[in-house]
Amino acid sequence: MVLRRQGRPVNALTVDVEDYFQVSALAPHIPREAWESTRCRVEANVDRILAMLDERGVHATFFTLGWIAQRYPGLVRRIVAAGHELASHGYGHLRASDQSHAEFLEDIRRAKGLLEDLGGVKVQGYRAPSFSIGAGNLWALDCLREAGYRYSSSIYPVVHDHYGMPESPRFSFEARDGLLEIPPTTVAWAGRNWPASGGGWFRLLPYHVSRRLIRRVNEREGQSAMFYFHPWEIDPGQPKVPGVPLKTRFRHYVNLERMEKKIIRLLHDFAWDRADRVFLEPEL
Repeated sequence: MVLRRQGRPVNALTVDVEDYFQVSALAPHIPREAWESTRCRVEANVDRILAMLDERGVHATFFTLGWIAQRYPGLVRRIVAAGHELASHGYGHLRASDQSHAEFLEDIRRAKGLLEDLGGVKVQGYRAPSFSIGAGNLWALDCLREAGYRYSSSIYPVVHDHYGMPESPRFSFEARDGLLEIPPTTVAWAGRNWPASGGGWFRLLPYHVSRRLIRRVNEREGQSAMFYFHPWEIDPGQPKVPGVPLKTRFRHYVNLERMEKKIIRLLHDFAWDRADRVFLEPEL
C-alpha cells in the first residue's frame, strides 16, 4: 500500500552526494590520486539543493560519500540540521563489484562510523556507487546487514552497460533478514524494465514523460517511487573533462542547464519525503 499524506502518494527524494570528478564514467579520465588537487564544487551545489528544498518544505535523503563528509563536516551538519536523512554512499566511491568481501565491509563500516560521528545521528541507509550490487556480488547484502544498515538502494532492476539486475524485484523487498532493498523506480513495458527514477534519464527525457511514469507507479501500481539525482547535475558551470568519449559526454553533460528547473517542477507536482520515513516508518 502506498504511503499517502493529504490524499497524495509520498515518494522518496534522494541525493547522491559526490562531486563531478568522482563519477564512475569519468574514472578513466580523472585518476583517483588527482582528487585531492581538484577543486570541489559539491559544497556549493548541495547548499543550493538545501535552499531549494527548504523553500518548498521538502525533506530528502542524502546518500553521502565519506570522502566528502571528511572534508566538509559542516555540510554534513547542515544536512542534518535541516531535517534531512543522512545516509551512506560508501567512503571512496568504489564500486561494490570491484571490491572483495573484506574491502567492501571495511568501506561501508568506515563511512557509516564517520557520518554518524559528524552528523550525530544514526545512519540506516546505503546506496552503492553506480548501483553496483547485482547477481555477481549479492554477498554485499550480508555485509550491509553485518555493518548495521537497515536498508539499501543499490540494486537497479534494469539492463544497463554499467550495472543492473533486471530479474530483481521492481519494488522494495526484504533482501536479508532485517535488511530492506529499495530499488530505484522503474516502469515495466514491452517485456523489460525502464528507468523512471532520476539521474541521466530524467535529464534526457522531456519532463512530462518522467511525470507520467511516476504517476503511473503511484496511481496504477500503488507504490511510492524512489527518485535520485546528484549535486553536479544542477551545475552547468562545472569544468568539462577533456578526452571523454562522445557517449560519456552525452550522458554526463546533456541538459545540465535545465535540471534545476525540472527538479523544482518535480517538487511541486508530487509529495516527497526522506527514504526512511517513506519505506521504514510509513504512516498509513
